[in-house]
Amino acid sequence: MDSRLWEILIDSLPKILLPGLLYTIPLTLISFTIGMVIAILVAVTRVMKIKILSQIFQFYVWVFRGTPMLVQLFIIFYGLPNVGLNIEAFPSAVIAFSLNIGAYASETIRGSILSIPKSQTEGAVACGLTLWQTMFHIVLPQSIKNCVPALFNSFISLVKDTSLAANITITEMFMATQRIVAVTYEPLALYIEVATVYLIFSTGLSYLQKYVEKRLNRDKNAVSPA
Repeated sequence: MDSRLWEILIDSLPKILLPGLLYTIPLTLISFTIGMVIAILVAVTRVMKIKILSQIFQFYVWVFRGTPMLVQLFIIFYGLPNVGLNIEAFPSAVIAFSLNIGAYASETIRGSILSIPKSQTEGAVACGLTLWQTMFHIVLPQSIKNCVPALFNSFISLVKDTSLAANITITEMFMATQRIVAVTYEPLALYIEVATVYLIFSTGLSYLQKYVEKRLNRDKNAVSPA
């Protein structure tokens, strides 16, 4: 590798990392947080079989799991202005990512809720708790804990999926790299560089996931009967 290419890579690294701090990480955290709220609401509503709402949420999950995230981004950012809804790029990305992660995570949480033995619900109701109290104080906490690995995987995937936001003019890491490529004409090296940055982010989160899983397993073993 010649000295010019090294200079380009060294010079471009902070220009790639800064958009990561300003856009990629905040976009991921905000979208995942909102998506988890949506997922819990959808999962609980569907498990409790609340009329009308359950059917609406089932349709929502079907749509967002059955269409590409890029198409969802384009509909929100480029399509909605045709009906008078003009949403800026960053909020559009948050809406699209949140709804998408909410649809997928809701199925994960719903499956985890259904895996909880019915005897726990029956015992809680027999002790005087309502179905809603049983859901939020007994069933849901266990369900969330059981599906932490799957939800962490969704979070790591979302970090990488934020690169799609470049298609709606958000200057995150991938778009920043594209702009540098347009000037330097070094696509291979620069795209490998940004891929490495994403890989480092994902690897760090994977280690965090392993740590959280170990803590959860330790807590389970601590409370399990001898």
